[in-house]
Amino acid sequence: MTGWWRNRLFLLALVVFAGGVAGILRTASSPGHGAGPAGPPAAGPVTRPADPVMEPEVHASQARRAEIDQRFKEAVVMLHAGRYDDAATALHRLLELAPDMPEANVNMGFAMIGLKRYDIARDFFQTAINLRPMQANAYYGLAESLEGLKDLEGALGAMRTYVHLSSNADPFVRKARAAIWEWQAALAKKPAGAARRSREDGGKNPENGK
Repeated sequence: MTGWWRNRLFLLALVVFAGGVAGILRTASSPGHGAGPAGPPAAGPVTRPADPVMEPEVHASQARRAEIDQRFKEAVVMLHAGRYDDAATALHRLLELAPDMPEANVNMGFAMIGLKRYDIARDFFQTAINLRPMQANAYYGLAESLEGLKDLEGALGAMRTYVHLSSNADPFVRKARAAIWEWQAALAKKPAGAARRSREDGGKNPENGK
Protein backbone atom coordinates (compact mmCIF):
# COMPACT_ATOMS: atom_id res chain seq x y z
CA MET A 1 0.00 0.00 0.00
CA THR A 2 2.96 2.40 0.35
CA GLY A 3 5.13 2.07 -2.78
CA TRP A 4 2.85 4.09 -5.02
CA TRP A 5 1.32 6.31 -2.32
CA ARG A 6 2.84 9.64 -3.40
CA ASN A 7 1.78 9.32 -7.05
CA ARG A 8 -1.69 8.29 -5.96
CA LEU A 9 -1.91 11.26 -3.62
CA PHE A 10 -0.86 13.69 -6.34
CA LEU A 11 -3.40 12.36 -8.82
CA LEU A 12 -6.16 12.54 -6.24
CA ALA A 13 -5.16 16.10 -5.47
CA LEU A 14 -5.23 17.01 -9.16
CA VAL A 15 -8.72 15.55 -9.51
CA VAL A 16 -9.81 17.63 -6.54
CA PHE A 17 -8.18 20.72 -8.01
CA ALA A 18 -9.77 20.33 -11.43
CA GLY A 19 -13.29 19.83 -10.13
CA GLY A 20 -13.13 21.61 -6.83
CA VAL A 21 -11.54 24.98 -7.25
CA ALA A 22 -13.59 25.78 -10.34
CA GLY A 23 -16.73 25.00 -8.39
CA ILE A 24 -15.77 26.97 -5.32
CA LEU A 25 -14.88 29.98 -7.44
CA ARG A 26 -18.19 29.87 -9.30
CA THR A 27 -20.25 29.75 -6.13
CA ALA A 28 -18.02 31.44 -3.57
CA SER A 29 -20.61 34.10 -2.79
CA SER A 30 -23.42 31.60 -2.17
CA PRO A 31 -24.12 30.41 1.40
CA GLY A 32 -23.15 26.79 1.93
CA HIS A 33 -21.53 26.50 -1.47
CA GLY A 34 -19.34 23.63 -0.35
CA ALA A 35 -22.21 21.45 0.83
CA GLY A 36 -22.98 20.01 -2.59
CA PRO A 37 -21.80 19.86 -6.18
CA ALA A 38 -21.01 23.27 -7.62
CA GLY A 39 -23.74 24.74 -9.78
CA PRO A 40 -23.72 27.52 -12.34
CA PRO A 41 -23.20 31.05 -11.04
CA ALA A 42 -26.24 33.15 -10.30
CA ALA A 43 -24.82 35.90 -12.50
CA GLY A 44 -22.09 36.12 -15.09
CA PRO A 45 -18.50 36.18 -13.78
CA VAL A 46 -16.76 39.51 -13.40
CA THR A 47 -14.04 39.61 -16.05
CA ARG A 48 -12.39 42.93 -15.14
CA PRO A 49 -10.65 43.89 -11.91
CA ALA A 50 -13.03 45.79 -9.67
CA ASP A 51 -12.12 49.25 -8.44
CA PRO A 52 -11.37 48.95 -4.70
CA VAL A 53 -12.83 52.43 -4.07
CA MET A 54 -15.90 52.33 -6.30
CA GLU A 55 -16.67 48.60 -5.89
CA PRO A 56 -15.15 47.54 -2.57
CA GLU A 57 -17.37 44.48 -2.09
CA VAL A 58 -16.70 43.15 -5.57
CA HIS A 59 -13.00 43.87 -5.16
CA ALA A 60 -12.90 41.98 -1.85
CA SER A 61 -14.74 39.03 -3.41
CA GLN A 62 -12.30 38.91 -6.32
CA ALA A 63 -9.33 39.04 -3.95
CA ARG A 64 -10.78 36.21 -1.87
CA ARG A 65 -11.40 34.07 -4.94
CA ALA A 66 -7.88 34.70 -6.20
CA GLU A 67 -6.39 33.67 -2.86
CA ILE A 68 -8.52 30.51 -2.77
CA ASP A 69 -7.18 29.56 -6.19
CA GLN A 70 -3.60 30.39 -5.20
CA ARG A 71 -3.68 28.47 -1.91
CA PHE A 72 -5.20 25.41 -3.55
CA LYS A 73 -2.56 25.35 -6.29
CA GLU A 74 0.20 25.79 -3.72
CA ALA A 75 -1.12 22.90 -1.64
CA VAL A 76 -1.30 20.56 -4.66
CA VAL A 77 2.31 21.33 -5.61
CA MET A 78 3.47 20.82 -2.01
CA LEU A 79 1.61 17.53 -1.67
CA HIS A 80 3.29 16.30 -4.84
CA ALA A 81 6.68 17.33 -3.47
CA GLY A 82 6.04 15.56 -0.16
CA ARG A 83 6.13 18.88 1.71
CA TYR A 84 3.22 17.96 3.93
CA ASP A 85 3.84 20.59 6.62
CA ASP A 86 3.87 23.34 3.98
CA ALA A 87 0.80 21.88 2.30
CA ALA A 88 -1.00 21.88 5.64
CA THR A 89 -0.11 25.55 6.14
CA ALA A 90 -1.56 26.50 2.75
CA LEU A 91 -4.65 24.39 3.37
CA HIS A 92 -5.15 25.89 6.81
CA ARG A 93 -5.42 29.33 5.22
CA LEU A 94 -7.66 27.93 2.48
CA LEU A 95 -10.01 26.50 5.10
CA GLU A 96 -10.12 29.88 6.82
CA LEU A 97 -11.34 31.33 3.53
CA ALA A 98 -13.65 28.44 2.60
CA PRO A 99 -14.35 26.24 5.64
CA ASP A 100 -17.21 24.43 3.90
CA MET A 101 -15.13 23.37 0.89
CA PRO A 102 -15.06 19.54 0.86
CA GLU A 103 -12.05 19.40 -1.47
CA ALA A 104 -9.92 21.46 0.93
CA ASN A 105 -10.81 19.12 3.78
CA VAL A 106 -9.93 16.12 1.61
CA ASN A 107 -6.50 17.47 0.71
CA MET A 108 -5.82 18.42 4.33
CA GLY A 109 -6.61 14.82 5.17
CA PHE A 110 -4.03 13.63 2.65
CA ALA A 111 -1.48 16.06 4.09
CA MET A 112 -2.13 14.60 7.54
CA ILE A 113 -1.67 11.07 6.17
CA GLY A 114 1.68 12.21 4.80
CA LEU A 115 2.56 13.38 8.32
CA LYS A 116 1.24 10.10 9.78
CA ARG A 117 -1.33 12.00 11.81
CA TYR A 118 -3.99 9.46 11.05
CA ASP A 119 -6.41 10.55 13.74
CA ILE A 120 -6.48 14.13 12.42
CA ALA A 121 -6.65 12.88 8.82
CA ARG A 122 -9.70 10.80 9.71
CA ASP A 123 -11.46 13.85 11.09
CA PHE A 124 -10.82 15.93 7.95
CA PHE A 125 -12.07 13.17 5.67
CA GLN A 126 -15.15 12.73 7.82
CA THR A 127 -15.81 16.48 7.65
CA ALA A 128 -15.58 16.35 3.85
CA ILE A 129 -18.07 13.46 3.80
CA ASN A 130 -20.43 15.34 6.08
CA LEU A 131 -20.26 18.33 3.73
CA ARG A 132 -20.65 16.26 0.57
CA PRO A 133 -21.62 12.59 1.06
CA MET A 134 -20.81 11.76 -2.58
CA GLN A 135 -17.18 12.98 -2.32
CA ALA A 136 -15.68 9.64 -3.34
CA ASN A 137 -12.01 10.38 -2.68
CA ALA A 138 -12.88 11.34 0.90
CA TYR A 139 -13.85 7.71 1.49
CA TYR A 140 -10.56 6.59 -0.07
CA GLY A 141 -8.62 8.83 2.29
CA LEU A 142 -10.80 7.83 5.24
CA ALA A 143 -10.01 4.18 4.52
CA GLU A 144 -6.27 4.90 4.51
CA SER A 145 -6.43 6.88 7.74
CA LEU A 146 -8.40 4.10 9.43
CA GLU A 147 -5.83 1.59 8.21
CA GLY A 148 -3.18 3.75 9.86
CA LEU A 149 -5.24 3.61 13.07
CA LYS A 150 -5.39 -0.21 12.82
CA ASP A 151 -9.17 -0.15 12.30
CA LEU A 152 -9.32 -2.50 9.34
CA GLU A 153 -13.06 -3.09 9.62
CA GLY A 154 -13.69 0.65 9.37
CA ALA A 155 -11.19 0.91 6.52
CA LEU A 156 -13.02 -1.87 4.67
CA GLY A 157 -16.34 -0.08 4.98
CA ALA A 158 -14.93 3.22 3.74
CA MET A 159 -13.07 1.63 0.81
CA ARG A 160 -16.15 -0.33 -0.24
CA THR A 161 -18.07 2.94 -0.31
CA TYR A 162 -15.35 4.46 -2.49
CA VAL A 163 -15.64 1.58 -4.96
CA HIS A 164 -19.44 1.85 -4.92
CA LEU A 165 -19.29 5.57 -5.77
CA SER A 166 -16.60 5.23 -8.42
CA SER A 167 -16.68 4.23 -12.07
CA ASN A 168 -14.87 1.09 -13.16
CA ALA A 169 -12.80 3.39 -15.36
CA ASP A 170 -11.36 5.06 -12.25
CA PRO A 171 -7.68 4.00 -12.14
CA PHE A 172 -7.81 3.73 -8.35
CA VAL A 173 -10.68 1.25 -8.23
CA ARG A 174 -8.36 -1.67 -8.97
CA LYS A 175 -6.02 -0.57 -6.18
CA ALA A 176 -8.98 -0.06 -3.86
CA ARG A 177 -10.19 -3.59 -4.52
CA ALA A 178 -6.69 -4.92 -3.89
CA ALA A 179 -6.68 -3.12 -0.54
CA ILE A 180 -10.09 -4.59 0.29
CA TRP A 181 -8.82 -8.12 -0.40
CA GLU A 182 -5.68 -7.46 1.63
CA TRP A 183 -7.65 -6.18 4.63
CA GLN A 184 -10.17 -9.00 4.41
CA ALA A 185 -7.33 -11.52 4.48
CA ALA A 186 -5.74 -9.76 7.46
CA LEU A 187 -9.03 -9.74 9.36
CA ALA A 188 -9.61 -13.42 8.58
CA LYS A 189 -6.36 -14.24 10.40
CA LYS A 190 -7.39 -12.39 13.56
CA PRO A 191 -9.01 -14.26 16.45
CA ALA A 192 -12.74 -13.67 16.79
CA GLY A 193 -13.43 -10.35 18.53
CA ALA A 194 -9.89 -8.99 18.10
CA ALA A 195 -10.96 -6.31 15.61
CA ARG A 196 -13.77 -5.19 17.89
CA ARG A 197 -11.42 -4.93 20.88
CA SER A 198 -8.98 -2.91 18.77
CA ARG A 199 -11.69 -0.33 18.01
CA GLU A 200 -12.74 -0.21 21.65
CA ASP A 201 -9.12 0.54 22.60
CA GLY A 202 -9.32 3.62 20.37
CA GLY A 203 -7.42 2.35 17.34
CA LYS A 204 -4.17 3.72 18.74
CA ASN A 205 -1.42 4.27 16.26
CA PRO A 206 1.95 3.12 17.64
CA GLU A 207 3.75 5.74 15.55
CA ASN A 208 2.13 8.75 17.17
CA GLY A 209 0.48 7.26 20.25
CA LYS A 210 -3.00 8.39 19.18
